[in-house]
Amino acid sequence: MRLLSPRDWPSVDPTYFDTYKEYRAKERAVADPTTLILVDEADRLQMNSLEQMRSIFDEGTAGMVFIGMPGIEKRVARFPQFYSRIGFVHEFRPLDASQVQELLEKRWTPAGVVLPNEQLVPEVIASLLRMTGGNFRLLTRLLTQIERVLSVNDLHVISTAVVEAARDSLVIGPG
Repeated sequence: MRLLSPRDWPSVDPTYFDTYKEYRAKERAVADPTTLILVDEADRLQMNSLEQMRSIFDEGTAGMVFIGMPGIEKRVARFPQFYSRIGFVHEFRPLDASQVQELLEKRWTPAGVVLPNEQLVPEVIASLLRMTGGNFRLLTRLLTQIERVLSVNDLHVISTAVVEAARDSLVIGPG
């Protein structure tokens, strides 16, 4: 049996690097499959705007999520060209009291909001539950406003007075 020395090795064509470069070029040529368009308050769009969204969807370059008030699916059901492209409808219900309480006990805050590290007292949690009624968007707005009230007044503890001041500065009605 004869051993081959490195100079006797056959040349490889294409080389590993050539194969890698070709793979990377093909990978870059493929469009990102995760392009997604989110449309909030879609129930406020006129039919011409919805038709434009349908046209964009039909190009096949993006998925779409329409977020709107209950009943939007009934409105678009009258337009079969648009309605036939809807994959599913999901209704988000308000969080129940235990879910909101769990979020608050884990000291969840909206992105960019910094609140004191102290655990919230039960009275504060109860007032937040009462004021938001499980509405996640309202909870987000209220916690953001609480941060502002604390900052403006140079406070370091969230009290029921702080929560009420935050509620009073938002347009959300009586709590």
